[in-house]
Amino acid sequence: MTTLQRAEAAEHALSQELDRVVVKSVIFTSGERDPRQPVSRPPDDGRLYMMGHDARLPKMPDQPTLFDFFRLRFGPSTHLLQSARLAMKNGVNEKIVLACLLHDIAIAGFIRSDHGYWSAQLLEPYVDEEVAWGIRYHQALRFFPDESVGYRYPELYLKLFGADYVPEPHIQEAHRYARDHKWYMTSRLITVNDLYAFDPTVQVELEEFTDVVGRHFRQPKEGLGFDQSPSAHMWRTINWPTRYL
Repeated sequence: MTTLQRAEAAEHALSQELDRVVVKSVIFTSGERDPRQPVSRPPDDGRLYMMGHDARLPKMPDQPTLFDFFRLRFGPSTHLLQSARLAMKNGVNEKIVLACLLHDIAIAGFIRSDHGYWSAQLLEPYVDEEVAWGIRYHQALRFFPDESVGYRYPELYLKLFGADYVPEPHIQEAHRYARDHKWYMTSRLITVNDLYAFDPTVQVELEEFTDVVGRHFRQPKEGLGFDQSPSAHMWRTINWPTRYL
């Protein structure tokens, strides 16, 4: 095929894929519409529903790695990279550096609500138990200051949620539980090295953490999403976010 023919074939394939029907899950429209109301179905005009790769997204490798998700599926990860570099600069151990790199991956690629729990669940099969625990409970600890390590309530939260915001009872209970746990400081150090005001002038490359990830993240040979782990389905959902079923 000539260059022109290849370009035309690629454009035709793209248009064919975009002709497929894409239906959003209820959770992505809840709040914009009452989820109890029936969703109007697209007209039955012979189009197929999206069940494979969405041509609007970059194609993932057959055996995707953690870094592939960072590059091809996660939203901007500057916050995670800056937090991990700050942790490294502050001399914490590598497990906490990894935790800082990954603590908000649910926000970057999956869902914002209860992001500490979702991030931990995504990671549990692949990281040390302490790392996953620390990521889970940073969600609660970030709302509570700890003067012993110089952690103050983020001024950003005052701006975002208001001065009268009080965390829900389950968050308060999680804080009390985590405060007495043997891994409390692991989770607390995530909040200490979290960044609540991001510096757009600081550039951090993902490759700076290649060795840390290589030593402390158990990358499945089958690829994330295809190793039959308890969270494999979540990685597949991030890989193929517009599949109908």
